[in-house]
Amino acid sequence: MQVSEIDNVKIYNLSVGKSLPDWLTERKKRALLKKNVDLRRRIELIQEFDMPGVSTSLRVSKDGQYIMATGIYKPRVKCYDVNNLSLKFERCLDSEVVKFEILSEDYSKLVFLQCDRYVEFHVGHGRHYRLRVPRFGRDIAYHKPSCDLFVVGASSEVYRLNLEIGQFLAPFVTKANEINCCAVNEEHGLLILGTESGHVEAWDPRTKSRQGILDCAMHCTDSEYKNDKLPAITAAKFDGPLRMGIGTSTGHVLLYDIRSSKPLLVKDHMNEIPIKALEFHKQMNYVYSMDSTVVKIWDKNTGKQYTSIESSSDFNDLCVVPNTGLNMMAVEDQKMQIYYIPSLGPAPRWCAFLDNLTEELESSASQTVYDDYKFITKQELESLGLDHLLGTNLLRAYMHGYFVDVRLYKRAKSIADPFAFEQYKKRKIREKIEQERPSRINVEDNLPKVNRDLASKLMDNDGKKKKHAGDLLKDDRFKALFENPDFEVDKQAEEYRLINPVLSRSDKSKDKKPVAEDMQVDDAEDKDSDMELYDTSEEESSDDDRSWVKEVKKQHKIIRKNKSRDEDSQPAEEKVYEFSKAPNSTSMIKSITRVSKASLGDRLSKEAFSTMVTTTGGNREMKFTMRGKKTESDNNKRMKKHHQERKQFVRRAGHLMKKKLPKSL
Repeated sequence: MQVSEIDNVKIYNLSVGKSLPDWLTERKKRALLKKNVDLRRRIELIQEFDMPGVSTSLRVSKDGQYIMATGIYKPRVKCYDVNNLSLKFERCLDSEVVKFEILSEDYSKLVFLQCDRYVEFHVGHGRHYRLRVPRFGRDIAYHKPSCDLFVVGASSEVYRLNLEIGQFLAPFVTKANEINCCAVNEEHGLLILGTESGHVEAWDPRTKSRQGILDCAMHCTDSEYKNDKLPAITAAKFDGPLRMGIGTSTGHVLLYDIRSSKPLLVKDHMNEIPIKALEFHKQMNYVYSMDSTVVKIWDKNTGKQYTSIESSSDFNDLCVVPNTGLNMMAVEDQKMQIYYIPSLGPAPRWCAFLDNLTEELESSASQTVYDDYKFITKQELESLGLDHLLGTNLLRAYMHGYFVDVRLYKRAKSIADPFAFEQYKKRKIREKIEQERPSRINVEDNLPKVNRDLASKLMDNDGKKKKHAGDLLKDDRFKALFENPDFEVDKQAEEYRLINPVLSRSDKSKDKKPVAEDMQVDDAEDKDSDMELYDTSEEESSDDDRSWVKEVKKQHKIIRKNKSRDEDSQPAEEKVYEFSKAPNSTSMIKSITRVSKASLGDRLSKEAFSTMVTTTGGNREMKFTMRGKKTESDNNKRMKKHHQERKQFVRRAGHLMKKKLPKSL
């Protein structure tokens, strides 16, 4: 048993806990119960209260002694005896049950509407009779005074099968195209039909005529439709002789007095999914409304939330045991769910021990659920202009967003975008016009939006190899390559031009003018020293290799030319030199210019930088070493100083001239 407290209401889940497999022996079961504490604490209210796959619907007999349930797979019906809290019998059927009704006080008379248009009648010993209806059925209802069984479905007619005579009677012809649900009032026998177009039709079985049509779709205009369909009626239930509840496909519940065309109350589930079932609490003014995710219990006079029930599996059907607080749900799981709410009523007589058990138990788990609140993110809050409410009691921070009152949300949304409905209506009209007037020429283009050229080439290659075209496009591993724009191939990039010269050459044929302008290169560039690296002077090279090399050369020229254009277009940077007031500033400038004109080897030798360069050529290896200047010894310094001092005292004899001797001598 699991206890949760939602809106200060304690809810006991009686279907949680581990279950023991049937194939275990009694000895092994007892051993497991001794070892496992969770198995000892579990409560198995009804034995074998499950289905092999999924449970579809639940009903309680009118005498309250039997519980009927249908499910799959195989399609079957199970009957449980509440006096023994165990399974009474189980029958397998030919097809899945859509709806069923209990015609008698106990399990002795049953009728099943199946998904293959068959209607089966069962008695105590088994199947009694089987017949077929003209259309697929969706719901059935039994009118006890006339013994008429009404079958509605994908048709505008209501099929009437009289069980006393044993034959079909003239059907009721409605104005609707399809009928989703039907209900019969037990007090005066009025039949209501919920249609696909959002109308409710009332028929009197005594006069066989229509008594009125109620338009329920016009009261659900607050919902934001995702398509152009009107909300359909998916559930209908009477509450006494004068009140009825209507559930729509947009998640709205409307309460009506049959004497008025306006609803007394409109309750929004705010899940935008269809209402599957409606039930009324007879002793207390509460309504049970169920969709696939939640069962909400609320006051039928004010619409205020009382509590709610959620499950990990989707709900299929709801069954409330009359005059008690016990609820049963058919879900998309093997185990059928049983919930007990003590505040809604006592436990049934066949499980009266629940009252004593719940009084002793303490709350082991607590959950808090905000009802009538809308969850919005911070971006939506700013778009609605409600960001100034941060830090106030009107916003409740929760995870990555906030809870805001749904009335405040609707008012802010209508103010932020008052023409949203008009724009939506214009967009739908435009889409319908475009559908009615398609273009004369329809070009089927199966190429993706990203990397279209690559996809077309892949499809062409697949077609040449006689394989299924587009296998690579359907592969999930490469899906992002043709969907994410970040993976778009940039054909103007340098890497693409140099690594893929063949692809760039094919692109050049498509766009000749820009490439022809870029290919206007001087003849002097052909003799560039860098181009010698790509020179293939060997005569043995093939024509394909030569064309490939030429394409690479052209791409290199284009890249260099683009770089030079970019450099010319950029403004030249001004060089600033700092001149000191020292007298050797001119010598510094001369040394800078002298160093810039010197070769790399001279500059390295002057800077006393030593390195080693190794080159390989064939099987030989040559090494070059740059050595720095040797430091002068003290002796050499003294000799230099001596020569300089001596030059100051040496007399120059340059002014003396040699005398010429006479020839005679």
